[in-house]
Amino acid sequence: MRPCAHFPILRKTIMAKINGNEIRPGNVIEHDGGLWVAVKTNAVKPGKGGAYNQVELKNLINGTKLNERFRAAETVEKVRLEQKDFSYLYEQGEALVFMDDESYEQLELDKEFVGERAAFLQDGMKVTVELYEDKPIGISLPDYVTLTIAEADPVVKGQTAASSYKPAVMENGVRVMVPPFISSGEKIVVDTNEITYVRRAD
Repeated sequence: MRPCAHFPILRKTIMAKINGNEIRPGNVIEHDGGLWVAVKTNAVKPGKGGAYNQVELKNLINGTKLNERFRAAETVEKVRLEQKDFSYLYEQGEALVFMDDESYEQLELDKEFVGERAAFLQDGMKVTVELYEDKPIGISLPDYVTLTIAEADPVVKGQTAASSYKPAVMENGVRVMVPPFISSGEKIVVDTNEITYVRRAD
């Protein structure tokens, strides 16, 4: 029966409770009786009410998508499937090629599978791929990467670091908001989950 298709998976997994604000892209969670992979997450801090995590979920069984809000106080079951470490090798058309760090076998994943975070892949970067029956169903990148600013608006005279952020383009073509004191050519640390500026690189 189709609705019960996820039970064989559950018997082969390890569950761990995490708070709603800890869900990250690539995480697999149990929700409404099914298994879902988090595709995108966005931490929202509204002017009124408590903060929450807006999560786009994709069902592992039938591929349907869902948008859910998870508050920090809520707990969900994070599912741990078989995990393997891979190194990113190169891009080939619409595919991204990785190498199994143990067997040296190569794995090709569609760019769509990795999502917008594919822009943060760097040569040799270590990633963790979650598999079920040897089928990739989730991928985790390092939480933080260091990138060089390719373009940034000039500093406006009298503007302070606290006053406002300005748009900038990183070497991978992704736009990010940075403090006024950041200029082109500088290296910054970026959160790959939220795609936000963290700090100036050391």
